[in-house]
Amino acid sequence: MTETPPEIDIRAARPGDAEAIAAMQCLPGFRHGTLRPPFVTPEMIRARLEAPFDGHSLVACVAGQVVGQIGLHRQGGRRAHVGDIGMGVHDAWTRRGIGTRLMAEAVTVADRWLGLRRLELTVYTDNAAALALYRRFGFTVEGTHRGYALRDGVLVDAHSMARMVAPPACEG
Repeated sequence: MTETPPEIDIRAARPGDAEAIAAMQCLPGFRHGTLRPPFVTPEMIRARLEAPFDGHSLVACVAGQVVGQIGLHRQGGRRAHVGDIGMGVHDAWTRRGIGTRLMAEAVTVADRWLGLRRLELTVYTDNAAALALYRRFGFTVEGTHRGYALRDGVLVDAHSMARMVAPPACEG
């Protein structure tokens, strides 16, 4: 018997979420799949949430608990058509649809509200679940960065992935 998916609410991250986000980012599984260092503090998160930001920071909540987050940052200048994505899910909530809901919301914002034509992200080559999720949303691997980041004392590789959207046809 499969578990019924929980009611997942997606909303903008708020400074009041800093404690929950910091705790989530310090979890070993979350940290393993992201570039987040250990010992992130609520003050660090709060400062980032309060700073001017050309993008969107969203959280996924189940029964009021923050269980995932995604950031969509718009590039500027001649790359204003590009958005960068970074995301993570609480260790206790992986493989339960949280990442799918977060990515779906970020892609909707990018496509329908910001008019972005290219979304980019970087993912560790050994993160099979994330790679599968990103591929479901149309991301493809464009290259591999060797020795991309130090993770628990070892340099690990990462894929650069992107999703392209054709410009809308002119109506007339």
